Amino acid sequence: MRASLAGALIVATVLAGAPAAIANTTKSTNWAGYAVHHAGTTFRDISGTWTQPSATCIAGHPTYSAAWVGLGGYSPTSQALEQIGTELDCNAAGKVSSSAWYELVPAGSTTVSLPVSPGDVMHATVTVTGHRVVVELENLTRHVDFHKVLYAFSIDVGSAEWIVEAPSECVNSVDCQALPLANFGTVNFDSASAAATTGRPGTIVDRRWGRTKIKLTAGAQGVVAATTTDVPGSAVPSRLRGDGTAFDVTYATAAVKPSPGFARRRPHLSSGYLRH
Repeated sequence: MRASLAGALIVATVLAGAPAAIANTTKSTNWAGYAVHHAGTTFRDISGTWTQPSATCIAGHPTYSAAWVGLGGYSPTSQALEQIGTELDCNAAGKVSSSAWYELVPAGSTTVSLPVSPGDVMHATVTVTGHRVVVELENLTRHVDFHKVLYAFSIDVGSAEWIVEAPSECVNSVDCQALPLANFGTVNFDSASAAATTGRPGTIVDRRWGRTKIKLTAGAQGVVAATTTDVPGSAVPSRLRGDGTAFDVTYATAAVKPSPGFARRRPHLSSGYLRH
């Protein structure tokens, strides 16, 4: 199952004048990872590699998680997001499942017929030219890939993100609720790259744009597009490595019960649909 995004994060802490390996920091009810952005800069391409994690499941407690790369969705006024990734869920019987998907917010996510299992190395790319969106996902371990050309009425290319997410269940395009986060252990991101509409590709620490480190915190408030949130775990990104191309996102047990707040949209469920 998956959720979807829309809107922006509330900044909790800003690290002014931080060294190259450190980013400004914000908290979210459903995103963990890094975003790059700069006033007046638009992006045409993003790519990244990660290893599909395994989950620790508990019978009777369905939980959900997703890893993805995408363009857009970071601004508080954003109405769009172009993304592709994988999902890792625990069902009510305590069994883990993996899947692949893409999503062009405000539309719901679409499942991809691509085999994914814990331990598989995945490489994803999103390219946007005008309203033409190309999403690509390759399972480097199994040597199979997915490629699709799409056209979207709403486009946002104002940011680029590498994210682990607690998906959301939605009943419409704005009424969404973050789902309980699966204990995914650690997701290892590598080969992170983004390209502005004009100019060469760069890493997360490229001086042409700023970057934000996003922590998924159960008690965080204010990511747009949901009425309540119930995330039993948190997720914390590491410092950047490899000249800004690599980092980890690690699951941790939440120390506090979530407060009512807002969460980004994503996934589909029996009572509605999921967003990433």
